[in-house]
Amino acid sequence: MIVSDVMDLLNKGGLLVWPILFCSIVGMTIFFERLLLYRKVLKQIGGNGSVYSLMSDGRFSESAEWLKESNSDYSLDRRIMLEALNSESAERETIEMVLVHGLDKEVTSLSKTLNTLGVLASVSPLLGLLGTVIGMIKAFIVVEEMGGSVNAAVLAGGIWEAMLTTAFGLLAAIPLLFFHNHLDDKLQNIQAQLEDVATNFMKSWAQGQKRLA
Repeated sequence: MIVSDVMDLLNKGGLLVWPILFCSIVGMTIFFERLLLYRKVLKQIGGNGSVYSLMSDGRFSESAEWLKESNSDYSLDRRIMLEALNSESAERETIEMVLVHGLDKEVTSLSKTLNTLGVLASVSPLLGLLGTVIGMIKAFIVVEEMGGSVNAAVLAGGIWEAMLTTAFGLLAAIPLLFFHNHLDDKLQNIQAQLEDVATNFMKSWAQGQKRLA
């Protein structure tokens, strides 16, 4: 009964209801896919005390081996550090540049569909508004065709159906906007933790260089 009622409302809302529904489905898919990914990444970041100690002692080759053995698909911090350790240059500026580049690359990769989610959240209410405008136009065309003698039932029915698209657009946009902000907060948390890793890496690297000097 509920399913048939929903389908009836979708059909009455007009053609633009279906793009709105599409935006909602795609947006929710992006949200859950990114949410699971971000949680896995956040669980993997950290626990690098051993490599910091090795680096502070100047044992850089052992540090690289440790990072290789403990690396995984979601260990972004260890991948960034390993790339820096494998740099051909031992100059501080070069190491810092490699770290920054690696951090930016990982964050960009994590955010690649986040902008799409934001666009879907913005487009959904606009599609709803467009559907309402089109519905209102159709309703007034019917009034004109009736020769100006307004049938209140016909006019109210047309307006009621037109307003459905705005309702559907808002119903799609509100959760998508919440999802986007939630993911953006998690992404900023990941970036902040990676920046802490880069800072600790440089401190340990500098100490190790002093020992070797």
